[in-house]
Amino acid sequence: MDRRNELTSQLCVACLGAGVITTVAVAQGQNPITALGITVFSAVAAVMVGQVL
Repeated sequence: MDRRNELTSQLCVACLGAGVITTVAVAQGQNPITALGITVFSAVAAVMVGQVL
């Protein structure tokens, strides 16, 4: 169960980081759905790379 908590924590941190950039992109006129998709993809990719390294 500890590993699941670690993954959840990593995903939350990655989402927060990607969310900051997403907020800026939406403020400049990007489609919010596209921005959200990019945020989720970035967060999942960051966690996957973190697990491999």
